[in-house]
Amino acid sequence: MHLYVHIPFCHHICPYCAFYKHKPGKLANEAFVDAILSEAKTRADLSDTGLKTIYFGGGTPSLLSGKWITKLCEGLRQYFDLSGLEEWTIEANPATFDLKKARTMSDLGISRVSLGTQSFQTDTLKTLGRDHSPDDAVRAYETLREAGFQNISIDLMFSIPGQNASSWQADLETAVSLKPDHFSAYNLTYEEDTEFLTRHQTGELDANEDRDATLFYQAVDYLEDHGYRHYEISNYAREGFESRHNQGYWNGSDYLGLGPGAVSTISGERWKTLPDTARYVTRVQEGQDIRTDRETLTEEDRRLEAIALQLRTARGVPANLISSPNPVESLTQQGLIVQKEGRILLTREGKALADPIAGMLV
Repeated sequence: MHLYVHIPFCHHICPYCAFYKHKPGKLANEAFVDAILSEAKTRADLSDTGLKTIYFGGGTPSLLSGKWITKLCEGLRQYFDLSGLEEWTIEANPATFDLKKARTMSDLGISRVSLGTQSFQTDTLKTLGRDHSPDDAVRAYETLREAGFQNISIDLMFSIPGQNASSWQADLETAVSLKPDHFSAYNLTYEEDTEFLTRHQTGELDANEDRDATLFYQAVDYLEDHGYRHYEISNYAREGFESRHNQGYWNGSDYLGLGPGAVSTISGERWKTLPDTARYVTRVQEGQDIRTDRETLTEEDRRLEAIALQLRTARGVPANLISSPNPVESLTQQGLIVQKEGRILLTREGKALADPIAGMLV
């Protein structure tokens, strides 16, 4: 089983982000960490086979002090079997940690860092509402290497209003020059309940499908030319550095989510944890159930999810998941998919159309 822990605190709220998050206020404290660990104790019996991966996401988990990160990590070791753990990731933003905290994280057994850089261009960072500079991002990366991390992923975003092929190329070149082990490169989308969506709806921020495709393939070509395998639509890795946690999601493995706003899916049951940090802490302290939006997934639900998620990966989706009649022959003739060893894979031309193709196949 895989474990996700949601840390909702952000020093600055990015206008494009739709995840549950808020400024720390007085909530990033011992009571919050204790609530996470109390929830962990309650759910520990769900992981009788032990954990394969742990992922601290957010929000900005690296905003927690070294003291609370230590307590959280040591507490999880008390409740879960980590003897078979393959990967332990923490999301971190530049300017939220120093060398001392980075070394603490490494010493605790955290083996992988996903660094939320997004861009190395000042203008692009300003558009995204980021509160770090390009130099901050480079220093953060170097600090992680100095602390001993051997598995670092850099997050980038593209098709941002005002961005063009030249500025995106500069981002790619700077990022590759650092020699990280993994990249996530996300196409900006306008999500519900975000400032960016409102600004897009008023015409202030544009969307352009041609720009999306141009910058997407620019990243594919450049990163593959520099030794990074394109193993999922938004992810690239050196051999052996693919995200094992995310692969668990894509392959339909069970995962437990702890913390406000986290989602769990175990044995066909799915629920969300109460997305309200103050109420979450209070209700956990009182021994109340903090699960919401509970549902039982049907076989059809799981089939549709498997198609949508696995089609995005380099392994593709098992052909036997596609019901008949289907558009496989037509999509093959158009050069958008191929069939190989009982699986359906996107071609290069199909990768930029992954979501609409998945919609056709379900």
